[in-house]
Amino acid sequence: MKHIDSAPSTPGKFKMEKASYKRLHSSLAKLTFWSLVFLGLIFVFFFRSPASSSASVQSDLSRRSLRTTFYGGPEFERKVRGSAKVRSGRRGMSVLVTGAAGFVGTHVSLALKRRGDGVVGLDSFNDYYDPSLKRARQALLERGGVFVVEGDINDGALLNKLFDVVAFTHVMHLAAQAGVRYAMENPGSYVHSNIAGLVNLLEVCKSANPQPAIVWASSSSVYGLNTKVPFSEKDRTDQPASLYAATKKAGEEIAHTYNHIYGLSLTGLRFFTVYGPWGRPDMAYFFFTRDILKGKPIPIFEASNHGTVARDFTFIDDIVKGCVSALDTAEKSTGSGGKKKGPAQLRVYNLGNTSPVPVSDLVTILEKLLKKKANRMVMKLPRNGDVQFTHANISLAQRELDYKPTTDLQTGLKKFVRWYLDYYAVDADGKKKSR
Repeated sequence: MKHIDSAPSTPGKFKMEKASYKRLHSSLAKLTFWSLVFLGLIFVFFFRSPASSSASVQSDLSRRSLRTTFYGGPEFERKVRGSAKVRSGRRGMSVLVTGAAGFVGTHVSLALKRRGDGVVGLDSFNDYYDPSLKRARQALLERGGVFVVEGDINDGALLNKLFDVVAFTHVMHLAAQAGVRYAMENPGSYVHSNIAGLVNLLEVCKSANPQPAIVWASSSSVYGLNTKVPFSEKDRTDQPASLYAATKKAGEEIAHTYNHIYGLSLTGLRFFTVYGPWGRPDMAYFFFTRDILKGKPIPIFEASNHGTVARDFTFIDDIVKGCVSALDTAEKSTGSGGKKKGPAQLRVYNLGNTSPVPVSDLVTILEKLLKKKANRMVMKLPRNGDVQFTHANISLAQRELDYKPTTDLQTGLKKFVRWYLDYYAVDADGKKKSR
């Protein structure tokens, strides 16, 4: 009768307990299932192979804006050291050139290499303008013996790696986001390159041992809304007309800070409207040439009251001489391992041509060289950061850098047009030549 004694006092109670047991069993089964799933996810996340984790991180980095390709390893280091090697028998410099595949960077790198200095290039090959032109410059550099590392100046690990491989004596910092008008479309790119990039480079340089001397590209744009001409290095530079100009002015203040605190030797060069072969397609002389050949209208800006818009056009060969002279006369930095040991050199120079030319005259010269009339479209100067005129006082650079520009606009544009027609394989009518 035990089974009767153990039975519930009422028939319904046994059924309820049995139902509760089933629900409990079902809940425990679900809990067990999801616990196993959770543990499986933890296992996959924490205990997957380091190789796959590293590959994932590398893949993520490759998608970022730094645009840095793989670097490191014996072959990479061999190329960097070989490119940085000073020609035997010559006491030269070992120079890291940032923005090496850019317009000025290409010409400066080749000039240094030709005379026997060691040169390593660094460039991000961004798409601000046609990257194929930058790749063509890279090929030109490599034929001249200059190895160009693809990477971003904001990549501190890459910069540190380069300084680990080579004890650079000098840095020619030309990497920057250029262009006045583009700042209205993509302001962040100017902060990223011209401010954050400069700070990142200076951080690496101040910690290097020995510290390199640094020459870097400022801009005539820092003179902003000044009306007194010609522009002198002593003039005020606190009223920029564009975000581009503001970032270059900020760069000059940042340079002062790193010179004062860390003993870095710093020389800023204020370029005035550089032009010539292998130039930038966003510059007026470049796209004027393209559009005249294609019969397209070109904008000729005029200031209020029909005022003339003029630029101090400076040929690339003259700019290169100024850059090289700035490197040659740069004194050594005085810091070591990020600590200043004494006052260091801090300079800024105008590099211009001292002969402003109205933009309408530039078009007239191009018409004669191309043997084709331009379809001129006169327009009011827009409020986009462009200024009415630029004019350089270069007396300081003449005195201290022996800087003497020798190329007039007619001669310089003739060389540019010859290069343009050859590079794009077009004739004077803008039609493709058969090769």
